[in-house]
Amino acid sequence: MRYLLAAAIALWCSLSTAVVRAEFPTFVHVVREGETLASIAQRYYGDPRRESVLVAENGLETQGGVPIVIGLRLVVPAVAYHRVGSGETWGSIAERYYGVGTRAFVIQDANPAVEGAQPPEGAELLVPYPLRHVADQRATIQRVAQQYFEDARAATSLRRFNNLRGTRLTRGQVILVPLADLVMSEEGRRIVAEAMPVAAPQDTAGELRELQERISSELPVLQEAVRRGQYTEAIAMGNRLLGAGELTGNQIVTIQRALAIAYVAVDRNDLAIAAFVEALTRQPDLELDSRRTSPTVLTAFESARTQLAAAVPIAEDAGVDAPTAP
Repeated sequence: MRYLLAAAIALWCSLSTAVVRAEFPTFVHVVREGETLASIAQRYYGDPRRESVLVAENGLETQGGVPIVIGLRLVVPAVAYHRVGSGETWGSIAERYYGVGTRAFVIQDANPAVEGAQPPEGAELLVPYPLRHVADQRATIQRVAQQYFEDARAATSLRRFNNLRGTRLTRGQVILVPLADLVMSEEGRRIVAEAMPVAAPQDTAGELRELQERISSELPVLQEAVRRGQYTEAIAMGNRLLGAGELTGNQIVTIQRALAIAYVAVDRNDLAIAAFVEALTRQPDLELDSRRTSPTVLTAFESARTQLAAAVPIAEDAGVDAPTAP
C-alpha cells in the first residue's frame, strides 16, 4: 500500500508539472566540446552552482559526478513573467502556472513591491519556476531546501507548496521546487535571442517589472514632496514618473492624486481636475479624507467627479446617428 501511495503522489506531481511547464520559457542547449554542467549554468544563469537545476530538470544521475557528452540536449528552464490582466487574482494566476490557486503565496513572495490584496492590472509579475525534484533514499524537505535555497527555513515553504505534512520523503517521490531566482543572465538572454528570434520578446521580460518596482520606490518621495509643500518639485517628478513607461493602475492613481493636490496649490485648478478625472477613471471608488484634505482640493475633486459623471451619457449617445435634415 505504501508503494502504491508513493506512486500515486509521483504520478500527481508528474501530471501537474507537465501542465504548468507549458507556461514557462525553456531553451534547449546542445552540449559542445569542453563544456560542463557548471560552465553551462554559468553561461545561462551567471552562477555555476545552478548545475543542480540542470541535473534535476534533465533527470541526470548525480552519483559519482555528472557525465555529459557532446551532442546531449539539455533543457534550460527559467522563471516566467506575467502581465496582470483585468479581473485576475493571485489565485487565478497561480492556477494558470501551477495548477492550484493555493500556491499563490510563492508569486506574492517573489513580488514584494506589488502591494494590495490582489495584483493591480498592468503589473508585471515574476513567476517562480517549479523545478521537478526526484527524492533519493536519504531525502528530507530540509535537505532539498538547503540544496536549492541554501537555507533550511525554506523547508516550510516547500512543504506548503507541495501540500506535505511530514518532512521525510520517500525515494522516487517527486516534489516541485519554486525557484524565484532562476533568471537568465545577460549572456543567456543573448544566446536565446540569437537562437530563437521568434522568442525575442522574452529577451526584455522582466524589464517592465524592474521599472514598476523603481516607480513604487519613488512614490513615497513624491508624496513626501507634496506633504512638505514642495509643489513645483512634485509636479515635475509626477509627470516624469507618468512618462517613464507602462505603469500599473494603482501607480497611476497615486501619481495623479499627488499631482492634483500640487496643481491646486499652484492655482491650476483645471489641471487638478484633469488629474482627478484620470485617477477616478481608473479607481471610481476613490475617496479623499475630508478632515485632512483642504477645501480647495475637495472642491477640485468633486468637480472632477461631476465632470466624469456628466461624460457618461455622452459616451452612451456617441453611437447614435443624428437625425437627417429634410
